[in-house]
Order: sequence, then structure tokens, then C-alpha cells
Amino acid sequence: MRLLLVTDTYPPARISGALQMRDMAHALAAQGHQPLVLTPAHNGAAGLQTIDGVQVLRVPAARTKDVPYWRRTLAELVLPWVLLRGLRRSALRDVQWEGVVWYSPTIFLGPLVKAIKRKHGCPAYLIVRDLFPDWAVDAGVLRKGGLAYRCFKAVERFQYRQADIIGVQTPSNAPLVAKDTLGDARITVLHNWLSAPIPNTALPSPALGALEGRVNFVYTGNMGVAQDMDAFVSLAQRMQDRSDVGFVFVGRGSETERLKLVAQSLPNLLVLDEVEPAVLPALLARCHVGIVALHPAHHTHNIPGKLLTYLHAGLPVLARVNPNNDLLRLVEHEQVGLVVAGDSAALLHAHALHLVDDAAMRAQMGQAGVALAARMFSPQSAAREVAQQLANTRNTQITPT
Repeated sequence: MRLLLVTDTYPPARISGALQMRDMAHALAAQGHQPLVLTPAHNGAAGLQTIDGVQVLRVPAARTKDVPYWRRTLAELVLPWVLLRGLRRSALRDVQWEGVVWYSPTIFLGPLVKAIKRKHGCPAYLIVRDLFPDWAVDAGVLRKGGLAYRCFKAVERFQYRQADIIGVQTPSNAPLVAKDTLGDARITVLHNWLSAPIPNTALPSPALGALEGRVNFVYTGNMGVAQDMDAFVSLAQRMQDRSDVGFVFVGRGSETERLKLVAQSLPNLLVLDEVEPAVLPALLARCHVGIVALHPAHHTHNIPGKLLTYLHAGLPVLARVNPNNDLLRLVEHEQVGLVVAGDSAALLHAHALHLVDDAAMRAQMGQAGVALAARMFSPQSAAREVAQQLANTRNTQITPT
């Protein structure tokens, strides 16, 4: 099938959404489909490219990452029309699309999908990872019932109405999405996916300084209000007496600069800027436990991409999540780490000590994680699921002659 994949982020961006859509595109191409990735170009590198056998059309657009909230909202609000105009002006303007796949967040791409479906008569698959704006209410960023929340909620519901299939990342998110669909979209579980990073030994791995050789807890990814990283800062403070333990935070986000300032007064905490995915294997090889951080006030469910990164690296996880999160059951059932559901600093400390002091348990959990990543979270299985759902929907939409 000729498939249009729409995303607001794509490599060289290093965030999980970019890497996931890259892996989805490559897996679809390997399975015989013809995907085109439509994405904004924020650094001037616009135009049509072929990257590893996948066509990528980058359209000049305003930045939506690492900018103030008001600028991000305005940029995302106009993004669907910017991308649509770029597609219509490209060499691919006359291509007949047989399906469209788009990734959320952002929630603002509904108008683009509606236009593509109207012109091409094709089905649409929405990949939903974060339930915005509800997670922002849980984190205290928005007030439920406020004007901003109600506006974002209307945009979210419009997006849902454009989808024939909606893939949520955990079973418990399905009823949360269902009450907002207001349409006939079929809701299914599409597990997160991520390929194992390919190491590049030519790139230098960040120095860990005084933390080299310690039992290191590592966090990779976005550091914002949704993660509530202060819980792990507090854990580092409580474990300062353990000279054999360190904490390494690697990534980007609204909290990164503040955390760097905090780390200056904590000898066992190091905060590093985002690194190339190819550098991660060498960095993770010097660490021993992967951190999963989700604000305990959340009511939505999330299997973050960073979990898959740790599983591929053979690291057990120490997770702090909201109560009843599906991640809790997954980690405990598969025995790939230890979890705190809620806000118990004492239990988080106890779990951390257990992981530090039991190397055999860490090794066993790490091996179980590698097996779990291969079995449940592969790009190939996700791509097959998306393509099959689109094909089935397309066949039912075609009127027999």
C-alpha cells in the first residue's frame, strides 16, 4: 500500500516519537509497503529525501519543541495547513494514498487527515501515545474546565473523529479514549515499539566523571513536569552516603536546566544533555538500572519509549508511576524491575537499595527485559498490525461493482 505517515517529529530529532516513527516507516517498507513520511523541517533542511529506502518530505515550519507553551500552541495550530500545503507543492502531489497514519501528540493534525481522506477516500490510523490535555491536568499544567482545557479538548475530539482506527498503547487507555471519540473509530491496543539502537563507536560517549565505576541509575528522555524528576533527585539525596551509587539523567525538556543547577550540589547526580541514539549503548553499558518516571497524579496510562531502550540494553528498571498504571502490571508480571505506584519515597528508596545490593537479581531482570522487548515491542509487529487494520478497513470501504 501507498501509505502517508504524518508526524511532528522525525530524526535527526532524538525523542522517542521521532525514533518510533522512523522504525515504523522502515518496518513498513521492509514489509513491501511504500511509506512517505510527512514531517516539519525546523532547521532549514526541507525537501524530499530518501533515507534508508524511505521517502521523507520535510516542510518548513515553526518550531514546536523546546519553546514556550504559547509559541508551541500557535505553531501546532497552523501545522496541519503548513504540511498540507507542502505536500500539495511537492513532486508527490498526484500520488494516490491508500492509507494515512498519524502520531499523537500533537493533537492538531486532524484537519490535514480530514483533507487527505476526503481527496483520496482512504482509511486513517491514529497512533495515540499521550492523552493530552488530560495528562496536563493531572500534572497541574492545565485546569480542568478552564478555557484552555476546553479548547484543547475540542481539538482532541476533532482529531479522534478523523480516525477509522485508534491505536492506544495500553488496554486501560481504551475506555478513556472511547468516551471522547464521539464517532465510529475502532479502538485497539498498539503496543509501543522501538528497535535496538545501533552502536557507533566513532562517536564519543559522555564522561561520567566521579560516577564512573559506580552502580548507576540512569534516566534517558524528556525531563518535564509530566515526569516529576524531583522524586529521583530526592532519592539521590537520600543515597549520598552510598559512595558506590550514582544517578545519571540524560535528555532534554523544560526541567533540564533547573536539574543541572540542582546537580551542582549533589556529588552523586549528573545531568547531561541529550545524546545521539547511537551513543546510548555505550552510555547504558556503564549503567545498571533504568529509571522510569511518571507523575503519580496521572490518571492516564503510559508505556514510555525509554522503557524499551532499557529493555534492549538489558537493564532492569526502577519505575515510579501513577496507581493502577498498566506499566505496574507489566513490569511486575514480566519481572523486569521494581515499581512504586504512587508517592512513597520510602518504598522507592527500599527498591533502589535492593537493586543496588543484588547484582544477580539485576542480571536476571535484565535478561527477562531483552526477551520481552523482542517478543512484545518490535517495530515489525507494530507495522504489521497497522497495515493489516488499514487494509481490512479499506476493503470494507470499497463498494463492490
